[in-house]
Amino acid sequence: MKYLSTHYAHGTPGKIGVLITNLGTPDEPTKPALKRYLKEFLSDPRVVEFPRPLWWMILNLVILNIRPAKSAKSYQTVWTDQGSPLLTITQEQAQRIQSDLGDNIAVEFAMRYGNPSIASRIESLLSQGVTKMLVLPLYPQYCAATSASTFDAVAHYLIKQRWQPDLRFISHYHDHRAYISACVRSIQSHWQKHGRAGHLLFSYHGIPKRYLKNGDPYFCECHKTTRLIANELNLPPDQYTMTFQSRFGREEWLQPYTDETLKQMPSQGITGVQVFCPGFAADCLETIEEINVENRNYFLEAGGETFDYIPALNCDPWHIDALVQIIHENLNGWRITNDELAIQKEAAQALGADT
Repeated sequence: MKYLSTHYAHGTPGKIGVLITNLGTPDEPTKPALKRYLKEFLSDPRVVEFPRPLWWMILNLVILNIRPAKSAKSYQTVWTDQGSPLLTITQEQAQRIQSDLGDNIAVEFAMRYGNPSIASRIESLLSQGVTKMLVLPLYPQYCAATSASTFDAVAHYLIKQRWQPDLRFISHYHDHRAYISACVRSIQSHWQKHGRAGHLLFSYHGIPKRYLKNGDPYFCECHKTTRLIANELNLPPDQYTMTFQSRFGREEWLQPYTDETLKQMPSQGITGVQVFCPGFAADCLETIEEINVENRNYFLEAGGETFDYIPALNCDPWHIDALVQIIHENLNGWRITNDELAIQKEAAQALGADT
């Protein structure tokens, strides 16, 4: 293997870096851009666990000739003057985290699919002299299709590096006290401003049921998050429901399904509902359009009277505080010591470099 040239110069003091990531977004809401994005996303074997030769044919001959145009229209409904909501929110989250952590720690953000890529942002961190790197995927609940896929992308880049930075990876934080508190405060704040409906629905992104059967802990971690939030809110079991959204294809996914549940609620006497999506760290197509438009219509058309979407945590101060606390805990014990600096200076002197 040909290794990439090292970014490190002998004698340079090391630095700690933090990389936060989210799923991704197309560069623009157009059919060509969606085709590029969906091809990268759906080609990941972590996302679609299906025999490669057969899936390649289905993806390239069928899906990529049909879905991009439909997806582009959906993205056009949520696109802003600044671009993709997911991208702009994640960028602001990174800026606020950087402000809280201070200049001694370098913070970057990246998207698993699309831009800015994980490789480009790791390169940026290394070029700033980072020798210790913490990666925080903004997925509270672990799933192989998200968290593990992010680790794959990080490893794919680092495997080509001659000098590996020290690496820490936060695989989940579904039950972290600060994250649960941020969710609770967000819901309570919304109740104070907009009132409280008779029922609270927690909607998470779905995955195929066979992933659960194969050992993925995502389903269980979603249940734990929901239970912890409901306990803090003192909600009895008959006042909240947990569901899964965004299913794709014909196979069975985790149930109950969000859309089917909302269609059935009015006939069960639930005419007012508020929806909160704890698994989404930033509002995106799946919350803005799928939940607040598509699923709202399902509920109201079925006889529901009031539907209210509680926004994702986004850049709320208590969310940023929670992420910073999680980062601090995982940086515990990490610092550039005097011994390390001395070793670096000795190496530089041996090479005749300035120290």
